[in-house]
Amino acid sequence: MATDIRTSELKKPIDVAEYLFRRLHEVGVRAVHGLPGDYNLVALDYIPGAGLTWVGNCNELNAGNRQCLRENEEQHGSPLTGYAADGYARIKGIAAMVTTFGVGELSAINAIAGAYSEYSPVIHIVGTPSTIAQKEGMLLHHTLGNGDFNVFANMNRDISVAMAKLNDPHEAATLIDHAIRECWVQSRPVYITLPTDMVTKKIEGARLDTPIDLSYPSNVPEKEDYVVDVVLKYLHDAKNPVILVDACAIRHRVLDEVHELVKQSGLPVFVTPMGKGAVNETLPTFGGVYAGDGSNPDVRERLESSDLILSIGAIKSDFNTAGFTYHVSQLSTIDFHSNYVRVRYSEYPGVRMQGVLQKVIAKMGKLNVKAGPVATNDIPKADRDMSDDQVISHAWFWPRMGQWLEKDDIVITETGTANFGIWETRFPEGVKALSQVLWGSIGWSVGACQGAAMAAKELGIKRTILFVGDGSFQLTAQEVSTMIRRELNPIIFVICNKGYTIERFIHGMDAEYNDIQEWKNKDLLDVFGADPKKSKTYQVKTKQELHDLFNNKHFSSAPYIQFVELYMDREDAPIALKLTAEASAKNNAKE
Repeated sequence: MATDIRTSELKKPIDVAEYLFRRLHEVGVRAVHGLPGDYNLVALDYIPGAGLTWVGNCNELNAGNRQCLRENEEQHGSPLTGYAADGYARIKGIAAMVTTFGVGELSAINAIAGAYSEYSPVIHIVGTPSTIAQKEGMLLHHTLGNGDFNVFANMNRDISVAMAKLNDPHEAATLIDHAIRECWVQSRPVYITLPTDMVTKKIEGARLDTPIDLSYPSNVPEKEDYVVDVVLKYLHDAKNPVILVDACAIRHRVLDEVHELVKQSGLPVFVTPMGKGAVNETLPTFGGVYAGDGSNPDVRERLESSDLILSIGAIKSDFNTAGFTYHVSQLSTIDFHSNYVRVRYSEYPGVRMQGVLQKVIAKMGKLNVKAGPVATNDIPKADRDMSDDQVISHAWFWPRMGQWLEKDDIVITETGTANFGIWETRFPEGVKALSQVLWGSIGWSVGACQGAAMAAKELGIKRTILFVGDGSFQLTAQEVSTMIRRELNPIIFVICNKGYTIERFIHGMDAEYNDIQEWKNKDLLDVFGADPKKSKTYQVKTKQELHDLFNNKHFSSAPYIQFVELYMDREDAPIALKLTAEASAKNNAKE
């Protein structure tokens, strides 16, 4: 049960909820995603006063927003909330979401697990019953009826890097500050519970005069210098080294060091599928995407023939390696990570990559450089020679789409054909790519698009572009409603190919369980109440129609939300997807 702090003991009394939301504002959060429920309603009243915007996401359980609920009078939470917060965090650097106890937080737990898996820093705030009710084990709604109020927190424990149960005003501020710091530094979700009777409790507001320390722990200088010397020895000995950049270089904020390394060294640089967007792809040394057997032949040959690979932030998962088809020896690899460096088979725990990379750049001098391939958006000759009235193929579409992209675009791709097709797109400078290659929860991209578009609006980024399959879209389509309500301007491409293409190539090409009911997707803007003067829909079935769309200056200016039905053959897919699906099927069949 919460005990009060005497107000006379406080220099600047402040309510717990206000303190929490002002700390969120301090670290860069401007929009709070979530859903209202009776255990968080009073806390939500504090959001505007802290300079934050309440987004309010759709609840996938009843396919509506707060104005169109039917069977239930309140919302609680859903994966969409977490997907949106995840997308927002990947653009802004950190995000916050609010759900309600039990039903809300469990609806969101899939999204939080995905954020944990993919190193996305999301602060998950859960409104809970009062400390009195918890102490007495009351038989309340949204419980299991057994008096256990810790069961849902325990479920979240393994997918959170810090947990802050704000049950006591004396420690609330300390717990809040610690959770936010851990979320930032470890780039993973944290879990904060806010009981109803703690919302208005007074705590020391003078702490707000001192910002939370978000700096990374420093390496032990002697240990760091030793690792730098070891790295430099192998780097100077190498005859044809290369750089391979992966997702954790993005998540752990070392892109400045990566770009300086690429620039100063002159070495060929490649990215993994999860690392797409980490490197300026207009650089003359950028060679493309490496994913083992899923790579273009020239990329694979150059990287796999290298005698030293500087691997930065690697996540060597199945879909990120085209089914574990890397042909690279650890004896020719130096791995840089957020909490260790591995040189060949020697690991140096507790040595963060930032400091090591900075010193390597400063000391490396001239290196042996052997040029690599140069990535382009050239369309393969076989597809280039096809007539413009023919159906759009993946081999033709992705490089053609790359020719249309603009500087600083945000591009979101769904698990499936889009995730693999984007490998063949060379980005303009500054393009940010969002995907969920590791966790792979279908439908993620639609919610993530809303969060990313919200962040883009705050940052003044003009275009947020989504590519999602028709099957995945059906899981989370209602989040388009939130985009309309918040007056966001994404360009949404729904790839219409009659079902779950990635699943077809893994198993069951003609199986009924991989089919879907086809929707009139472009009509959904009208269904969700979009103003016809502030929205536009298109249907594209041929190469010529896509040429015309990409050449449409009004469309490309992204003045408001736009929706494109993009038709492709049912059994067409990027080559990388086919190879990865085949490898996945073999792994699934292993005994």
